Amino acid sequence: MVPMFTMRSAVVVLALLLGARPALAEDVKVFSSVAMRAVVDDIAQRFERETKNHVVATFGLAAAMKARIEAGDAYDLAILTPAQIDDLIKQGKAAAASRAVIARTGLGLMVRAGAPKLDVGTVDAFKRTLTGAGSLTYVPAGASGIAFIATAKQLGIADALQAKTKAAASGDEVNANVTSGAAAIAVLPVSEILPVKGAALGGVFPAEVQTYIVMAGATSNSASKATRDFLARLTSAASDAVITAKGMERVKP
Repeated sequence: MVPMFTMRSAVVVLALLLGARPALAEDVKVFSSVAMRAVVDDIAQRFERETKNHVVATFGLAAAMKARIEAGDAYDLAILTPAQIDDLIKQGKAAAASRAVIARTGLGLMVRAGAPKLDVGTVDAFKRTLTGAGSLTYVPAGASGIAFIATAKQLGIADALQAKTKAAASGDEVNANVTSGAAAIAVLPVSEILPVKGAALGGVFPAEVQTYIVMAGATSNSASKATRDFLARLTSAASDAVITAKGMERVKP
């Protein structure tokens, strides 16, 4: 027979070991607009090192990511435009209490690496640069493409640009059009231009016609603490330097 004090000691030791065991790491499944890719990738690496949780991110057009959620695809965190997040909340597919605006990025013009900077210092110069370009590429269905089409109409140059536009289905296709030389200039959010190898930021839209793409986040209704912590990290002041470095800025109240 095992002495009673030995059994008690064994129970105490086992309890201590179980209490000291770290919590199991979790996967945080993120559906995000590609405009946030550089930020999410950077902050995710830091988050994973510190928490041992793993961020599994899928990037694409915001509308496509929203459609996947609406179709029933499982996710933990959505990063889309505020209007899209609000619609998911209205449908009961995202947690209203978790909604948070993360950052915004302006629109810019991408050129092939090594190409001269573009003259976009004034609205007139911006118009001349666009109408004088040999070819142009952007994603008409993307948030930046929709905003650019509205700007082109506002400036009265939409028809002039249409004939030279090489429409793309994704940001990756836009990138390939520029880096391969198939298009001279691309329109994308600045945050999508900076990370592209073989390309460069040729200039940003003049302030008078600048449009900002705002990114907001919300968790699923069943999101874990790890998911909530990752969203908090994205909005934290501790991540401000990453936000700025990746071509974005916080939205002022």
